[in-house]
Amino acid sequence: MSEIRVALADDHALMREGLILLLQSQTDMVVVGQASDGVEALELARSLKPAVLLLDIGMPRMNGLETLELIRQAVPATAVVVLSRYEKEAYVHQALKAGALGYVVKGAPSADMLAAVRAAAKGQFYLSSQVQASVIGRYVEGFRNATRTGDQLENLSEREQQVFHLIVKGNSSHQIADILCISSKTVDKHRANIGRKIGTDNPVQMVQYALRTGLLASDFWEE
Repeated sequence: MSEIRVALADDHALMREGLILLLQSQTDMVVVGQASDGVEALELARSLKPAVLLLDIGMPRMNGLETLELIRQAVPATAVVVLSRYEKEAYVHQALKAGALGYVVKGAPSADMLAAVRAAAKGQFYLSSQVQASVIGRYVEGFRNATRTGDQLENLSEREQQVFHLIVKGNSSHQIADILCISSKTVDKHRANIGRKIGTDNPVQMVQYALRTGLLASDFWEE
């Protein structure tokens, strides 16, 4: 198994040192670089092109969200996991909208950090356990309300719901085709139909839609 090349950006040296020790203790990860502010993080991503970048949301010179958007434009192959001391849903949604694949609260169990890195390396979304509890709990009620009033998801066929489920878990069209034993062309057709019915075909917006409606609230974050 090839190692996951990880870089990290945080303005606190002790935080960086602790993360490096944690990541380097894993047999499937290697730390390739570190940065102390947003500008350095962008330069680091451009020069090293790590598989995953752990990015503090609050840094000097350029904040994490601004840095994230620029990194996604300059190095789209690098998956970004946001580190933050904030658990509020607004911050989570901003990070996902900007292109993050993961959101981990500082002080979360080390297992959360490692799981986020591994998920992001596979192109999958991950929220740390503190965020999951608040976000999922809120949207379970949203889902119940949507069910009572009628929701766009009711217009999806059983197969389209399966495809939507796999999309929001970070799978590519090719991966979905393999899982469902259908052609990639058929998957793309389902994606187009789903996008038309729910109003978006953007993967990040689909994840936000799934959270907003409470879709898969009980199993969305399972491995």
